[in-house]
Amino acid sequence: MTGNVEFAASDPTRSEAAPVGGSAAAPAPADRENPAPDDGAPTASTGGSASTAGAASADAAADEYAGSPAVGGAAPPSAGRGTSSAVEAAFAAPAGAEWNRVSPMLAWYRRIMVLAVVIPAVALGGGVLWLWSWPWAVAWMAAALAAGAAGWFAAATAWRSWGYAEGPTDFYLTYGIVIRQLVVVPYGRMQVVDVTSNLLEQALGMATVRVRTAATTADTRIPGLRLDDAVVLRDRLATRSETFSTGL
Repeated sequence: MTGNVEFAASDPTRSEAAPVGGSAAAPAPADRENPAPDDGAPTASTGGSASTAGAASADAAADEYAGSPAVGGAAPPSAGRGTSSAVEAAFAAPAGAEWNRVSPMLAWYRRIMVLAVVIPAVALGGGVLWLWSWPWAVAWMAAALAAGAAGWFAAATAWRSWGYAEGPTDFYLTYGIVIRQLVVVPYGRMQVVDVTSNLLEQALGMATVRVRTAATTADTRIPGLRLDDAVVLRDRLATRSETFSTGL
């Protein structure tokens, strides 16, 4: 009796002392908390159920995040393209028609006009300032040359911005680089349609068609037209203005 008690107390691997009487304690069941079901049907463990539910929740959250807009209400990358297409639609030709472009000689007309302004400005302005202070003269000539170069290259862009179209009941005109404009003139509002051409335009084979309306004192003009195209457009607009006349 005494020996059994001392042996149990001195053994560090034993978690419980042997009871008095020498009988050993019965071992605890391996899985006391989750006993196996009696009917033998397989049962999923609690940890497995939690993992499956967590994975489903993560997938649902990922799908919701993928379909939702960016944080802060930022537009998707296609918003820029949508804005550009909206601008093009705002300045588009009427349905069933396309923009008629003017003659490419309009670009050279503008370039010649730029040279006619820049060359005297550099020569006269630079010469006068040179007599007073040569640094100011150099600065003036550099600024004039830079402005002339900008006008030279902008002439082609300005030429491409001009376009006109003839709709069923209205005449459409678009132009502008920094500020784009779309002018719609009803045929019935046209009072006078004429053709003008200065000496430089005549030398380049161009003319300008002017349309005067009853609603405004400003004239609608289409520059850079070939001489033959200008005459044909003038006659066609004059005929349509009589057809759609409103009695103004």
